[in-house]
Amino acid sequence: MFSSLLMGLAFAGSFASAQSPTSEASEAAILDPTAECTYYEYAPIKASIPTNIPVKGTMAGNFANFTPTYSPSDPDCWWTYDKCDTPKLASLKPDVTGTPEPLSLGYGFDDGPNCSHNAFYDYLSQQNQKATMFYIGSNVMDWPLQAQRAIADGHEICVHTWSHHYMTAFESSAAFAELWYTMQAIKLVVGVTPKCWRPPFGDVDDRIRAIATALNLTTIVWQYDSNDWQVGAPGSTVTSQQVDQNYQNLITSAGNGTFNTAGTIMLTHELTNYTMQEAINWYPKLKAAFKSIVPVGVGMNWTQPYVETNYSLPAFSQYTAGQLTVSATATGASASSSSPGGSSKSSAGRTSIASIVAFGAAAAGVMVGVLSV
Repeated sequence: MFSSLLMGLAFAGSFASAQSPTSEASEAAILDPTAECTYYEYAPIKASIPTNIPVKGTMAGNFANFTPTYSPSDPDCWWTYDKCDTPKLASLKPDVTGTPEPLSLGYGFDDGPNCSHNAFYDYLSQQNQKATMFYIGSNVMDWPLQAQRAIADGHEICVHTWSHHYMTAFESSAAFAELWYTMQAIKLVVGVTPKCWRPPFGDVDDRIRAIATALNLTTIVWQYDSNDWQVGAPGSTVTSQQVDQNYQNLITSAGNGTFNTAGTIMLTHELTNYTMQEAINWYPKLKAAFKSIVPVGVGMNWTQPYVETNYSLPAFSQYTAGQLTVSATATGASASSSSPGGSSKSSAGRTSIASIVAFGAAAAGVMVGVLSV
């Protein structure tokens, strides 16, 4: 019953159900209390979720009780198992793993917004560099003003789930909530609704991809991993020297022709002061190694990165020619653009802090229920 309630709460806030009732008016016309209180779900999404792909492991990423019985053929296109990025289900698009332009780097950072990111964002602004920020929904609610800076500075924003757990361990309704509530938080705080997401730890299979696709989210993973997040993490033995070597390996690959026909994406994080400083330290070398460093959406020529059609990203050719921002920022904003060093700053479409706090409290209550089930 909790799953039905969760889906009902989420869908009622933004979508009209494809089942009866289909609107507020049709719901208001129901006189039978039993019918009134019958849970309703968004049928198009429910119908698109594969029923033959099982939930895997634990939300903390322990798959020890699952992988021994999982088929070596990887029928679910499970990224954690075999780095599968081309879905087995024909209805699903391949994951984005790199950028198509030669010697281009899709530049982005997971786990924001970080409350102490000003020095890092200041550096990106000084370098006239835009990036893709993969934001955690609960972080957006905790640090709404920091989240708003990303859009003000001209960065692209994508979804990185609400709680940053392994997605294949969630039941479908909870996986839906992880994505949907994050989309709503970003819309509420920043004024835009993303159309891209990255699974935490890359943990995705065709069931989770189907849910994301139904929410109009494109899956973005990576080809190179800095492992920066593991430095100082509990139980981790990864050292800063190893992270430096991972950055150097990417630069070496850029120099030996690996990316002469198509670019790549590296996993890096806004997680800690260390990971942000590491990005600052290595940026000049990355810039020297790659012909272009661009947000993932720019690299993919996604000029409409959000549901809101009055916000645009520059095309790859525009960005590399120096037009870094083409933006209306949010609903009701007047269009503006900026050249190198500039940014479009508007508060249109954003919501008051009081409303943000109210939404955060409600969403947190639901997500606590999800994580405790």
